[in-house]
Amino acid sequence: MNRERRKRERDGRDGDRGQWANKTEYILVVAGNVVGLGNVWRFPYLCYKNGGGAFLVPYGLLAVVCGIPLFLLESSVGQYTQEGFITCWRKLCPLAQGIGYGLMMMKLYDFSYILVQVWALFYLVFSFRSQLPWASCDNTWNTAHCLGLKPFNSSNLTATQATSAATEFWERRALAMSGGIEELGSVRWELALCLLACWVFCYFSIWKGVRSSGKVAYFTATFPYVMLLILLIRGLSLPGAWQGIYYYLYPDLNQLTNLEVWIEAGSQIFFSYSLTAGTLNVLSSHNEYNNNCYKDCFWLCLLNSGTSFVAGFVVFSVLGFMAQKQGVSIDNVVESGPGLAFITYPQATAMMPLPQFWTVCFFLMLILLGADTHFVTVDSAITSVTDLFPRLLRTQVRHEIFVLFVCSSFFLVHLTLVTQGGIYIFLLIDYYGCTRACQDFLAVCQCLALGWTFGANRILNIIEDMTGQTPCIFFKLCWKYIIPLLTLISFISYLVDYKHLRVNDWYVYPDWAYALGWTMTLSSVLMVPLWAAGQMGLTPGTFRQRLSILCRPVEAPAWQKENREEGETVELRTPAVTA
Repeated sequence: MNRERRKRERDGRDGDRGQWANKTEYILVVAGNVVGLGNVWRFPYLCYKNGGGAFLVPYGLLAVVCGIPLFLLESSVGQYTQEGFITCWRKLCPLAQGIGYGLMMMKLYDFSYILVQVWALFYLVFSFRSQLPWASCDNTWNTAHCLGLKPFNSSNLTATQATSAATEFWERRALAMSGGIEELGSVRWELALCLLACWVFCYFSIWKGVRSSGKVAYFTATFPYVMLLILLIRGLSLPGAWQGIYYYLYPDLNQLTNLEVWIEAGSQIFFSYSLTAGTLNVLSSHNEYNNNCYKDCFWLCLLNSGTSFVAGFVVFSVLGFMAQKQGVSIDNVVESGPGLAFITYPQATAMMPLPQFWTVCFFLMLILLGADTHFVTVDSAITSVTDLFPRLLRTQVRHEIFVLFVCSSFFLVHLTLVTQGGIYIFLLIDYYGCTRACQDFLAVCQCLALGWTFGANRILNIIEDMTGQTPCIFFKLCWKYIIPLLTLISFISYLVDYKHLRVNDWYVYPDWAYALGWTMTLSSVLMVPLWAAGQMGLTPGTFRQRLSILCRPVEAPAWQKENREEGETVELRTPAVTA
């Protein structure tokens, strides 16, 4: 009781940082964040492309040696420090605070993924029409090359000329694509209204911090599973569904010798588990100190991977049906990313009875999956900035104004994404700003800072102290050796195999766009060495003395200050550095 009273007094001085109302809210928000679009449009395609059922071998192995250990590491650090992904390093290893600023840069680029919600909302509105506009070629935007839902045959157009009605709706109606990034064109007012609606929803999801986001997650984190179940049942009942599932899971063991398959499996783990993104750190920082993050880690990772696996049945059962209806092989209809969500799947649902119902279910699921991930991304960035300036931003009124400022500012910035050339900007940000190389580099730095400088043994002791469970020594080996080695290999592989971004295999960006892309990549990567070099230059003393000072926590976690005020001593929580 005395500790709780002191905590309330401290929060009264610096503003209430906020904690989850209950464990359920925390689980739902984290689940909503990690279970996102990557589970639906990325994992099934990667599985099909990289050996079917054989892909589950590298995916499962890397989930064990990289995914779960990093998930536990980031969650436990947030719960231990009770800080965002920038200020937490003051209580761990100040020299590595550049990692936090690198994560902040990646977060700003991640905000652009709201565009997926915008597109899904746009499609949702059109889904209520009696005739789905992507099901026919009788619209003003269609060309003479439009094929509609008819199967391709020699009496129609040549293969190089033919385009589906769904493709033309996507490119000519939804996006109204210009010739390139040099031709931004006008703002698409319909997409701009959808963008405004998405940012308004984001604002009211996070305007009161965890007190509002936790409540919103009751709906946004659970309803997509209802939609997924409905679509799964419908998909499995379609003719040709099992042929699609066969293509999804048929094992090609020869793919296991391909290094690129292993790298893509690791990339999918990082992407879908939200690793090296800072969000796990922030979400866990709102937990009680004694929350069992060790057990949470296993269940949440299992939920994420299980959802990815089930989503493959949803996607490929429908693709199998579509291939049978058109009289083509699965290879001709399977796609990943936006092509799957906004061309292939809408075209497939248009072939079903009651197409409007299935289309509405699908796009509602996409909107909620994207919304969950997006508002958590924005909130984690805002929380980390607030932790940098607690006295200025942590009062409720100032916090709400700051959230409004952030949402309004990025709405205006993102208007460039809903122009006729906006898709080219979005793809550039996706390819360079949120690239695998940034995640790999920050993962290496994070493991070196925590596993070696702060000390893997100390982290294990902290987890045991928080949860009452002794973590397996295997996690220590992963943090210190396995994860840094594997992510370094992936980082080098990215640099060696780097290829310029192209759109539809025909559009090549101008040189200035590629320079801008690499600037985005380096803006997060260089934060780590630049911050370390700056701190070393500003700290007095010899090189060894500076290094020793900057590798020692400059602040104690809040609960440690409370223990000192109450006269308690806890040996494992001393700030001395042990490797």
